[in-house]
Amino acid sequence: MDLGVISVRYARALLNGAIAAKTEDKVYGEMHSLAQSYIEVPQLRRVIENPMLAKDKKENILVCACGSNVSDLTKRFISLVVREGREFALQFVANSYISLYRKQKNVIHGKLITASTVNSQVEEKMKQMVASKTNAVVEFQTEVDPSLVGGFVLEYDTYRLDMSVKRQLNDILKQLNK
Repeated sequence: MDLGVISVRYARALLNGAIAAKTEDKVYGEMHSLAQSYIEVPQLRRVIENPMLAKDKKENILVCACGSNVSDLTKRFISLVVREGREFALQFVANSYISLYRKQKNVIHGKLITASTVNSQVEEKMKQMVASKTNAVVEFQTEVDPSLVGGFVLEYDTYRLDMSVKRQLNDILKQLNK
C-alpha cells in the first residue's frame, strides 16, 4: 500500500475522532509538534524505525515528541499506530492531519520574510491583508533573512510576493547583462 494513502487514511480517522471528541484543535497542536520534532531531531525517524526497540518505548518517545500534556486521543492513536506496525508513517500522518485540519477549518499558512525584525503591528497588518484576500483564518510566521537587504517577501497559499531589495537588484543585474 502507498505511504501517502496510509498516512491520509490514518490522519482522516484521527481528525474524525478528534472532531467527535471536540479536541481537534489540541490534536492539531500535538501533530504540529510531532511534525516539528521529526524536522528538528533527524535521529527520531531512525529510533522509531528500529525493530529492536520495544513498542512501549516507541510509544513513549512519540508521545514526548507531541509536546507536553498530550491528549488521551493522541496517546491512544499513537498506541494503535505502533501496535499495527505503522510507526514508519507517523511523520506523514502528522503532516496529513495538519493539511486536513487546515482545509476543514479554512486555515491558510502565511509567512513574512524581512531583512530585519518587524514590530507586531506590521505583522498584524500583513496578517489582516492576507485574511481579507483569502477569506480564511491565517496562521502567520515571520522570519528574518538579512540577505534580502530590505523590503519583504510574503508567502501564503500558492502565492509569493517578493518586494525585496535583493530581488530588485538581481532584476537590474539581469537587465545590464542583456
